[in-house]
Amino acid sequence: MRKRILSLDIGSGTVDVLYYITADDGGPCAEPENLPKFVLPSPAQRIAARVRELTAAKRGFYLHGENMGGGFFRAVSAHLKAGLPAAVHPDSAWALSDDPARLESMGLKISTRPAPELIPVHTADYDPGYWRSLLAMCGLEPPDLILAAAQDHGYHPQGSNRLGRFELWRNLLAREGGRLEALFFEEAPEEMTRLRTLQRATGGGPVADTGAAAVLGALFDPQIADLSQQSGVMVVNAGNSHFLAFLVFRERIYGVYEHHTGMQAPEAIAADLDAFRRGTLANQDVLDSGGHGVHTLELPNEARTFSHVCVMGPRRRLADEALRDAAGSYASVLHPAPGGDMMIAGCFGLVRGYYMTRRV
Repeated sequence: MRKRILSLDIGSGTVDVLYYITADDGGPCAEPENLPKFVLPSPAQRIAARVRELTAAKRGFYLHGENMGGGFFRAVSAHLKAGLPAAVHPDSAWALSDDPARLESMGLKISTRPAPELIPVHTADYDPGYWRSLLAMCGLEPPDLILAAAQDHGYHPQGSNRLGRFELWRNLLAREGGRLEALFFEEAPEEMTRLRTLQRATGGGPVADTGAAAVLGALFDPQIADLSQQSGVMVVNAGNSHFLAFLVFRERIYGVYEHHTGMQAPEAIAADLDAFRRGTLANQDVLDSGGHGVHTLELPNEARTFSHVCVMGPRRRLADEALRDAAGSYASVLHPAPGGDMMIAGCFGLVRGYYMTRRV
């Protein structure tokens, strides 16, 4: 039976959207290039824009709703530095920090009952009314299932989100041996607080981290999938905020590298990636340069130092620049575009995860 799937890849700058329609028997769509797709401002960017409007108008605001991506933190901080009032509901506070004391020290009051003069601003990674209206305006029926990806730092009130996020990757590789299907969650793990909130909001559909969605999206491309089977491939995803790389061989991830986009010069990125694919990059070196970390399993000899590179993400020019001078040491540098659009790769990755776990 044909199914309509809304696949959402929620980043810091954009939310990438694929309205996926299966074949009549429920199998994969034969012509994915014809599917509706969108690249829209992320929920965090929309909230940041609203906060800036209120700052300019010298009006206070009250954040209420639920946990989500915190890409509006700078806008909130600027509002408070301007000496303007603001408050936040405890449920929304998690989007900004796991430490309530830190928020209060900034001047952000945590309260379940705001002052009447504060303008309410709703926080959520997924707003049913927004998507219902958007799809209706486009003449699209409500989806039968929602798949969603977002970056999750977990819950670390007294520690570093940067270190805590990478610990999630480390634990996942250790527990699951890097199996791709283990990165696609029918039920989000307890420690992934943002994904659990997102999953409840979307009606319980499967979820994944944006990094996992990118890897699965790269493998949606038949050429990349073949290379990953034959000799391994390094998947590089240059996002608006985070720069990730994965070593993928025969349906398994053997290594994860994560840094902040734009923090390093291209030559430093090139050096990191070359050492990473050979299994010689030290975790402390990544931490010392401001990154999240690196973790590799024992690398298989058959992968041949992962000399094929797949580059994707909205900031992929940064990765291309880093690899340009070192291109001679790689067998190939590829730019996949699942369904004809690189920006929708994560959305196609979620669809691939859906079919992997169901073996339709």
